Amino acid sequence: MEVKDPVFIIGTGRCGSTVFHQTFADHPQVTWLSQWCLKYPNRPEINRLAMRAIDLLPSRYIKKVIYPGEYYPFWEYHSSGFSEPCRDLCQEDVMNTTKVAVRKAFSKMLTPKRHRLLIKITGWPRVGFLKEIFPDAKFIHIYRDGRAVVNSWLHVKWWSGWGGPEHWRWGELTPEQQQKWHKYGKSFVVLAAIGWEILMAAYDKAKQTLPPSDFMELRYEDLCRDRTTLFRTAAEFGALEWSREFEAVVNRSPLESANNKWQKDLSDIQQNMLCESLNDALQHYGYI
Repeated sequence: MEVKDPVFIIGTGRCGSTVFHQTFADHPQVTWLSQWCLKYPNRPEINRLAMRAIDLLPSRYIKKVIYPGEYYPFWEYHSSGFSEPCRDLCQEDVMNTTKVAVRKAFSKMLTPKRHRLLIKITGWPRVGFLKEIFPDAKFIHIYRDGRAVVNSWLHVKWWSGWGGPEHWRWGELTPEQQQKWHKYGKSFVVLAAIGWEILMAAYDKAKQTLPPSDFMELRYEDLCRDRTTLFRTAAEFGALEWSREFEAVVNRSPLESANNKWQKDLSDIQQNMLCESLNDALQHYGYI
């Protein structure tokens, strides 16, 4: 089947995109990457069988063995370098072979019922790259208070800032960013804050390249407050049908804000450094 109007859920990571994706994956029209893509990245037709199984077997059983995720080994198999580039991927990074391979792989996953792609990626936006492969793609950007994101990054194993910016995934620091980091004694809290600013600037830049019909932004905090309205808005944006059954799924979604955890997890000194270093960005995104 031909891939048409794929929807990509994008975000910095630890921004609420996972629960948003998991909830949207219950929509009956969408196909997504399951853990079988992790085990068999070269066999996308197995993922198609998984999508068919979802529609045939009781959900309380099937969700224990088939569940959505990002599964970057699949991406790496079909597009080398996709998972951890040192900068954002753009249109000029797409090779002809990559375009053919990615489109072919995803086309093998679709079913007559689940004929729309719903794919989640985090980190760099990769909007220009994906738009070159899928010209009709739509993007839903989930973002969250940077203080909560920074705190969450510092508690996950995959955050690569512990070795310094020479070893992380977000490229070299500018002289201004270096000065900020050194001002706070090379604080890892501040380094993570700089990383969030770098990614959010990349998302702002990507947004400017697309018409509003192709790029939508949702705040995690707003989703927690009014999930039904915003999920309906997202479904309309993606040209996906809204039903009472899917609304019930949305209402059961475990969307609860944990934005205040940074105030419990970080010391007073760390909180002050975090707030000071992110002051301008937090104002820009309406958080203070």
